[in-house]
Amino acid sequence: MPPSDYDQEKRKPALEGIRVLDLATFVAAPFAATLMSEFGAEVIKIEHPKGGDPWRRYGTPTEDGDSLAWKSESRNKRSLTLDLGDARGREVFKRLAASADVVAENFRPGKLESWDLGWDALGEVNPRLVLLRVSGFGQTGPYRDRPGFARIAHAFGGLTHLAGMPDGPPVTPGSTSLADYITGLFGAVGVLVALRARDRDGLGQVVDVSLYESIFRVLDEIAPAYAATGRVRGREGLKTLYACPHGQYQTAEGHWVAVACTSDRMFARFAEMMGQPELAAEDRFGNVQKRLAALDEVDGIVTDYIRSQPREAFLARCLDFGVPAAPVNTIADIFADPHIRERGTLLEVDDGAGGTITVPNVVARLSETPGQVRASGPALGEATDTVLREMAGLSDDDIRALREAGVI
Repeated sequence: MPPSDYDQEKRKPALEGIRVLDLATFVAAPFAATLMSEFGAEVIKIEHPKGGDPWRRYGTPTEDGDSLAWKSESRNKRSLTLDLGDARGREVFKRLAASADVVAENFRPGKLESWDLGWDALGEVNPRLVLLRVSGFGQTGPYRDRPGFARIAHAFGGLTHLAGMPDGPPVTPGSTSLADYITGLFGAVGVLVALRARDRDGLGQVVDVSLYESIFRVLDEIAPAYAATGRVRGREGLKTLYACPHGQYQTAEGHWVAVACTSDRMFARFAEMMGQPELAAEDRFGNVQKRLAALDEVDGIVTDYIRSQPREAFLARCLDFGVPAAPVNTIADIFADPHIRERGTLLEVDDGAGGTITVPNVVARLSETPGQVRASGPALGEATDTVLREMAGLSDDDIRALREAGVI
């Protein structure tokens, strides 16, 4: 059942009452704030008065000038413009931070300190504050000052080396923004843990998350395996290092499907499905060690079989025999899939300009306090005056003076 069908009146949103100041740009730290917004946190996006977050111009443009990427990923936020390079802007920010629960930033390490907005200064203003600091290489170490984007993190963190065919160059692993989103997930978890600790002892803290460590953390056993054996894992291409058959294969029409036999029992079912149950005998390929030792032979048998099968018939037989398989979907396939529609994986929301856009729905489905996409990304500065009055206690004359000075 999609979230739009849930009874939203059951309980208050899980993060209602949490206020987040999102100082960051592009994806990683802002995505952490977005995740919190989906579960009720009030997120105020603080942007430079001249142009705002560059993410507004990244990706497919819309008629009002903001990109679809912005409208999707800045969902549920309010936009406030503020020039932190100006002393007056920094003073206003400290007022805002005094009543905030979380600040999320992704400046180069030391930049906030140069503005007197580092942890020491903000912690003095608000000892209960949680400061999420996202950077390419972390807040410490000899590389801390290096610039970092997701592609750099993929390369430095070890993922790019693994992506591609064994005899080919390293390639982009699916999305150039993968590290940003994974870092945002780790950042959101870190913030929630810090807020839980604050509930216990009353004090905030810094959450330091780097792009490269976020990628490195999800590379399964690569670290302990290298430490134990000295083996440098290479690119596996269409295959998988520790299971067989486990990869992508072409069907009779040239479509691609994925098959994942991760146990001997699954392979036995697959062998029966192919009409070759003897392949799963103990003296043939009945255990994974034997299949891996003869990987090319086993994979060749599987490749030939799947190439003889129409895609839909093959997938139906896999379902009948309990063999994990799926089509390799394009985005058009995803939009057309009945499971996607029934579950509400895609959601239409108001685009803020008289139309709608289609975006991914909230992922974690909470039974009693479900998340919600309430609005798409805001127009630049749409909430500036309101936020400055309500949170910073500024008068209309104060706001007018800041605007005339270019601070907002």
